[in-house]
Amino acid sequence: MSLTCSVILSTYNQPAWLQKVLAGYAAQTERAFELIVADDGSRAETAQVIDDARRAGLNIRHVWQKDDGFRKCAILNKAVLASDAEYLIFTDGDCIPRDDFVATHTQLAEPKRFLSGGVIWMSRALSVRISEDDIRTGRFSDGGWLRANGWNARRHPYRVTRSHRLAKFFDVLTPTSPTFNGHNSSVWRADLLAVNGFDETMGYGGEDRAVGERLTNIGVRGRQVRHRAVCFHLDHDRPYKRADVMRANRAERKRIVREKDVRATVGIAEIAARGESALRRER
Repeated sequence: MSLTCSVILSTYNQPAWLQKVLAGYAAQTERAFELIVADDGSRAETAQVIDDARRAGLNIRHVWQKDDGFRKCAILNKAVLASDAEYLIFTDGDCIPRDDFVATHTQLAEPKRFLSGGVIWMSRALSVRISEDDIRTGRFSDGGWLRANGWNARRHPYRVTRSHRLAKFFDVLTPTSPTFNGHNSSVWRADLLAVNGFDETMGYGGEDRAVGERLTNIGVRGRQVRHRAVCFHLDHDRPYKRADVMRANRAERKRIVREKDVRATVGIAEIAARGESALRRER
């Protein structure tokens, strides 16, 4: 990998899931990347999981902000400021990456493009059942193993293929448009800065897709890689999910598209102007 890359991974009080996800990054075929955990106010258990993974050899920065409700966009912007990599991969602390996840994103990176990866949704029972050994050996991402352990493959039976040629064919064939999703997307740092990053005025629900819509408005087009860049989403509750906030986000996204808006209202530039940064926990 010739370009410099940071994986920015958001988390909030899910240490058991984060431990599994970090095991996935320890098993990556591409090793030349920095992992930044963007922590929206988690308790001490999360810091301990990160410290353990760091001692085991992972190159991790832990950036943290005080818990003051759902402020994922703010901590992601702070994590961007903490990185000086030219290419950024965004994902979540409940999404285990397949072992070729980082390699696929960096190999497919191209100018004036963002990449839209795929997700395979796990049931709660399967989320619990997956062990760190399953992740280290890679069997957790094998279709046969998944089906034998209760995975329902009806929706996305082809996303677990390890054939690059077949996965590329499915990516070209899919009718689904590429979107910028927080669980699995990547973008050039310069392009993200051009749209001012994530909009802190938006709560949970489509706030990540607004980034992609603004990128599109400045001529950075999405590329569908959902069958090639794959992660496995562990199931959990979402107490921060609110219908009124999601309605407001949908209205804002429609405005962004309609008015061809190109800049987050409150984003990276505003954080920099305030001189605000996340606390760095690097022990």
